[in-house]
Amino acid sequence: MTIKLRFVASLALVFGLAAASVPAQASGGDTPHLQSWSFAGPFGQYDKAQLRRGFQVFQNVCVSCHTLENGGFRNLPSRAAPNWPLDEVRQLAASWPVQVKDINDKGDPMQRAPKLPDRIPSQYANEAAARIIHNGAVPPDLSVIAKARTFQRGFPWWVTDIFTQYNENGVDYIVALLNGYEDPPERFKVPDGSFYNKYFPGHIIGMTPPIADGLVTYGDGTPETQLQYSKDVAAFLMWAAEPTLDVRKRIGWWVLGFLVIFTGLLVATKIVVWRPVKKGLA
Repeated sequence: MTIKLRFVASLALVFGLAAASVPAQASGGDTPHLQSWSFAGPFGQYDKAQLRRGFQVFQNVCVSCHTLENGGFRNLPSRAAPNWPLDEVRQLAASWPVQVKDINDKGDPMQRAPKLPDRIPSQYANEAAARIIHNGAVPPDLSVIAKARTFQRGFPWWVTDIFTQYNENGVDYIVALLNGYEDPPERFKVPDGSFYNKYFPGHIIGMTPPIADGLVTYGDGTPETQLQYSKDVAAFLMWAAEPTLDVRKRIGWWVLGFLVIFTGLLVATKIVVWRPVKKGLA
């Protein structure tokens, strides 16, 4: 078999496997709709106001069951995002309903209110306590949920995503999941204590529908709807999973600019150095 035929056969195998994978992915749950995000694409940046609203939803809704083990109060005043005033974050930490474990000056264990350097404390003493409260299940930690939970778009979209740099599968899935609760189809049995969600793999989810219109009060005039809540908290969870995204993208463009200029200088140097040599050989 020639090299050309092997190349064609390899392409056919790749596209065949990609096409065959679509039904398997769709059977796990409906494909989420793509949302518009300020941080999407190579030039995207976080919307600081949206991150604050998302934290508000997390604080008032999600934190009752879920943890954010990798999230720290010290990250909230970050210049990148959400850039909260330092005094506000100190007050927020001091008023947090869950205390942190510490050691006093005498070496005895104690509990105290969180401070700015602390991570956001878990409301569970341990995993066993979480299982007891939630009937044997442990609610997933949300620190990297926006990167860990995702969906595959299948062929041919995974090809176009390379060029569009689509990387928001996780937040699109979160928005879809939070808005995917509905009545099950006929003859579809949902166990007691569970719910039907068309975007969740298998469509049976144990989490109670967490948000509804008017549940959280915004102070900036943003619509207080279920869809808006889900978008805001998804954006916040994306920031929690990748807090340096803004900085990374800005540095990336500086690096690319440097490489372009450096390449131009190398080409110019080559021309200047070798032009006399070529003339001498001519």
